[in-house]
Amino acid sequence: MYRRRRIVVGAAALVVLFVLGFTLYSLGRGAGAVVNVALGNADHSVLERDTSPEPHHSASVRNCSAKDTRLELTAKTATVSVGGSLDWVATITHEGSGSCLIDASDSGRVLTITSGGKTVWRSDSCPAESRSLLMAKGDKDVKTITWNTSRTTDECVQDQDSLSKVDRGTYVGVLSLKKAPKVKSQPVTIEVQ
Repeated sequence: MYRRRRIVVGAAALVVLFVLGFTLYSLGRGAGAVVNVALGNADHSVLERDTSPEPHHSASVRNCSAKDTRLELTAKTATVSVGGSLDWVATITHEGSGSCLIDASDSGRVLTITSGGKTVWRSDSCPAESRSLLMAKGDKDVKTITWNTSRTTDECVQDQDSLSKVDRGTYVGVLSLKKAPKVKSQPVTIEVQ
């Protein structure tokens, strides 16, 4: 019986010594690596790249078509004062069966405001960053577009407040997609008073 206890105690002591030795060895190696890094003697490689690699497309995703997409436009109010501003809510809904890409950027989703058949203002008068969305059936993207009752010009003007204001009258807003001009919302009529 004493013999078995001595064997068990001896085996446990060997395990403890082994774990203690391994711990001291690991700590010594780690401390040595820290010292080498601090002294600049570290043996490590730094990966550098002049340019980022181009992404690899493993599968192609089609662009949304006119039959896949529905546009809705609403105005937060039906009237606005001359020199005031009006918020429009633009909604893109994907109704197709498969997934597809759509450009939902400020220059891809275009709010056009007309009066008497003449274009007064377009939301895409200035370039905008790309904003491609992968849409599945039923997905919606909602964006608020603010019109400060100004007239756009053929050139991009960043300070929209510096543009001339529209006169009193009836104006019509329509939402469309630049890449699919057949996709349009129902027209929304507002009054500038």
